[in-house]
Amino acid sequence: MIHQKYYELLENQEEFITKKNLIKDEFYNGVYNRFKNPVITRNHIPVHWRYDLCEETNPFFIERLGINAAFNPGAIYLDGKYYLVVRVEGVDRKSFFAIAESKNGMDNFRFWDYPITWENSDEDETNIYDMRLIKHEDGFIYGIYCSESKDPDVPAHDTSSAIAQAGLVRTKDLKQWERLPHIVTPSPQQRNVVLHPEFVEGKYAFYTRPQDGFISTGAGGGIAFGLCDDIMNPHITEEILMDERKYHTVYEVKNGQGPAPIKTEKGWIHIAHGVRNTADGLRYVLYTFATSLENPAKIIAKPGGYFIAPYGEERVGDVSNVVFCNGIVVNEEEEVFIYYASSDTRVHVATSTVEKLIDYTFNTPEDPGQSMDCVKQRMELIKNNNQLLAQ
Repeated sequence: MIHQKYYELLENQEEFITKKNLIKDEFYNGVYNRFKNPVITRNHIPVHWRYDLCEETNPFFIERLGINAAFNPGAIYLDGKYYLVVRVEGVDRKSFFAIAESKNGMDNFRFWDYPITWENSDEDETNIYDMRLIKHEDGFIYGIYCSESKDPDVPAHDTSSAIAQAGLVRTKDLKQWERLPHIVTPSPQQRNVVLHPEFVEGKYAFYTRPQDGFISTGAGGGIAFGLCDDIMNPHITEEILMDERKYHTVYEVKNGQGPAPIKTEKGWIHIAHGVRNTADGLRYVLYTFATSLENPAKIIAKPGGYFIAPYGEERVGDVSNVVFCNGIVVNEEEEVFIYYASSDTRVHVATSTVEKLIDYTFNTPEDPGQSMDCVKQRMELIKNNNQLLAQ
């Protein structure tokens, strides 16, 4: 017999999921809208994924397989629906992937019947997370994720040090997934690897993030670009640094590609994450830049500062003061849905348009690098506005 508590939780969850998401009127910057509610939280996870529903085996209706957080989703738009491949983290710290879909991309996200699985060919792989979804011109949808395993070369007392590599899978329907070999690069550690949606010089092109350590970049860091001949044997022999870290910026500690870039008439628009140090720890924000249509490794525009930063209640969570994005969607109306996680806890959406992102990325001033030069930019803006106001 099914425990009666299940129906109570199910009713509460249904009310929670079906709540209409509204724009935050108190926030305005002209580029994107923020929304009042997250689009995915731990409370969206189906009740029967967490509880044994049987009254006989679970008389107190105790949560058997708890969920800690749901965040950092890859995203794709197919056949008029919005799909998120969500990183779901259990209370045991292990993450897995699960697909949630919505008709409007802003609310009413519902998870499919089961999480994603594939045949695991890496016995050392302990944790998986942060999948990027890329619909490539070769006809496949690729998923690149962080594959984490314990570092075998550390002393026995060190049970925290890890190795991150870029795992690779592909599908055509989001249901059947084929595991491919890990992406191999010259760097000892790799996270935030993204496949370019089109061939470059007849080859598969990747954005990588060279890194010496699991947390610290060491001599590495920055967003790099590399090519490989064969997706079934994804070896990148050279990583060309295209967007490096820089002192006293929002990406001074490290930075990495977010989702795959958006192709526009003026160039490829990228959403990346940047990390800086503060007295209260690391702060993650998002920023944008554009690269050439002819050469997607060449930056042609880069606004100064951040694009999206933690706002209000987004600042608090498992890892506070963090926003992270590895999923965006562009629909047939050229509306842009930016799915970002806050503080490693839940998923939000910000909506914009391709036209607005072009305007922001190409017309927002670059960071001149020094305070006096920054104030000159602002003085010029004030002067021009004062002249308008005086008319």
